Amino acid sequence: MNQTNQTLLEQLRITEFEIEHRKNLLNFGPHDMQRLIACKPFIEAQLDDLVACFYRTQTSEPEIALLIGDADTLTRLRSAQRRYILDLFSGDYGLEYVNNRLRIGMVHKRIGVEPKLYLAGVHTLLSLLTSTLSDTRAGIGELRPTLESLQKLIHFDVTLVFETYIRSLVTEIEIAKNKSEQYALSMEEKVRERTLQLEELSKTDPLTGLQNKRHLNETLSRVLSGAQRRREPVTVAYMDVNDFKLINDSFGHQRGDEILCSVAEAMKQVSREEDVCFRCGGDEFCVILPNSTEASIRDTYLPRLRHAVSSNNDKPVSLSIGLAQAGPHDYCSADTLLHRADEGMYREKRATKQPSARAISPLQAA
Repeated sequence: MNQTNQTLLEQLRITEFEIEHRKNLLNFGPHDMQRLIACKPFIEAQLDDLVACFYRTQTSEPEIALLIGDADTLTRLRSAQRRYILDLFSGDYGLEYVNNRLRIGMVHKRIGVEPKLYLAGVHTLLSLLTSTLSDTRAGIGELRPTLESLQKLIHFDVTLVFETYIRSLVTEIEIAKNKSEQYALSMEEKVRERTLQLEELSKTDPLTGLQNKRHLNETLSRVLSGAQRRREPVTVAYMDVNDFKLINDSFGHQRGDEILCSVAEAMKQVSREEDVCFRCGGDEFCVILPNSTEASIRDTYLPRLRHAVSSNNDKPVSLSIGLAQAGPHDYCSADTLLHRADEGMYREKRATKQPSARAISPLQAA
């Protein structure tokens, strides 16, 4: 028996008390059992004819013939039907009898026998048994009480079979519901992951892998807010590549992109986990350095950054870098801090008299 059927049987487990209760509901008692037991010899004598006639009637119906299919299946069904009929007259209607009926219901549901076809089959069988018992009336005493006992037992069987139908349908619905819920959860997780990916892509510069300028102010505002609560300093380093336009014009944009990537890689190499690196467009970059003073960044971070940039390039590449600090005593807005760092960068550029220095930066223009 497969796992689904075993689970279904466990769900449908009927106690002896429940069996007796169901028999009482149908007024099926010891006298009924005795009447049916008395019929067993006559039924056994006519058993082969009963089964043959039953399946002639059944297979004349196209729907049933299609369900039965091949001869091997019909042979197995004949054997099962013989056992079923003999059980009706066995006098033993306890747990084993009930479980066999429940299994019959599961088989009918599994192979697709609709309730209307099952009930039609029950009607055919009851008619054949009634006819057989009528022919042997002289041997078994009064016919009417015997047929009433048989009808009670058939009704008892039908309730068991239909219980498996109903429970099987409920189980299918529950399985489908669980699959739908699991699918929905899976889709929600995929949507969540994709949303995070898209959010990350929206924050990321595709060339360098650094965060882009779109979220610079938002991130800096959040860092400043946290630093103010903790009374910690925050330093911003704003920088660009010296003579970048001349490099592009002389060596092409591919060389320019390589330099931008090398600067971004240098920033990743020397920055801490809590530092946030941005490409602000063109050849401009920015680093937010929490819990850092301008002096410490100038003395430690900048020399390491410049060394990393030189190491990442086979030709000299220099940066102009401006620093600006907020806290731990006085704090300003993100815009103000960025503007100060930007101004510092252009002061350094003018001081070194770089020929490619611009008169007004994008931040100053804003």
